[in-house]
Amino acid sequence: MKLGYNTNGLAFHRWTDGLVLLAEQGYRSVAITLDHCCLDPYSANLPGELQQMSQLLGQLGLSCVVETGARYLLNPRVKHDPTLLSAGEDERALRLDFLKRSVDIAVELQAEAVSFWSGILRDPISGPMAWNRLAEGCRQLAEYAGERGMRLAFEPEPGMFIESFAQFARLAEMVDSPVFGLTVDIGHVHCVEDGPLEDYLREWAPLMYNVHIEDMFRGVHEHLRFGEGDIAFAPVMQTLAEIGYTGGVHVELSRHSHMAPVVLKESFEFLSQYVPDEG
Repeated sequence: MKLGYNTNGLAFHRWTDGLVLLAEQGYRSVAITLDHCCLDPYSANLPGELQQMSQLLGQLGLSCVVETGARYLLNPRVKHDPTLLSAGEDERALRLDFLKRSVDIAVELQAEAVSFWSGILRDPISGPMAWNRLAEGCRQLAEYAGERGMRLAFEPEPGMFIESFAQFARLAEMVDSPVFGLTVDIGHVHCVEDGPLEDYLREWAPLMYNVHIEDMFRGVHEHLRFGEGDIAFAPVMQTLAEIGYTGGVHVELSRHSHMAPVVLKESFEFLSQYVPDEG
């Protein structure tokens, strides 16, 4: 496995400076959150930034995944909106267009996966209609990603329409695509699911294309610095090693950008004790 960090936790840094900080600390992967300040898919400057990003990743020896969870990129007034569940067909089309552009960016960067989630259901519609709406968008995206040779890593998120593994399993059956896998967020699993974290990691190992990690209290969706929650990380990291996970384990602390240099350092030092070859 490769320790990594999400650029949403480096919001006050130029992305070029942020990547250098990560590499200097010893991280080997980066989760790149596409945003207005980092590879904006709708920017006229995107081709040049993509070239610069690709070169810098190579120089620094960083692998990457592409993340699509920017808060206000598509709607300046509503966070994480629109989604594949939105009421308007044009709204859903905007999210799908964004996700397809994210796939294109991921291909250019030779990323390991594109990570995305369902979003919140704001429209008072029936359950079957919501499921079909989401599954149709995911099928279209999976078809596009498959043609481009890119994997999709769907993230169950507390409070969103899909927040559990059981719900993901139902969605995956409806999508029925070989490129449709998982982003497993360790804190989210601890927050939502019952039972040992390690059991879920073993069960879903074949579909784990991306991992997020942070501390958290059970039942409370708040991303915390390591040691501030109640997750036991030794068995989690041991299980990731046992199942042969070789992708990125990306620290996700988006609300700590104001102290990023401190937090990325302490996070690396904390996780490195469980990954000897990262030190």
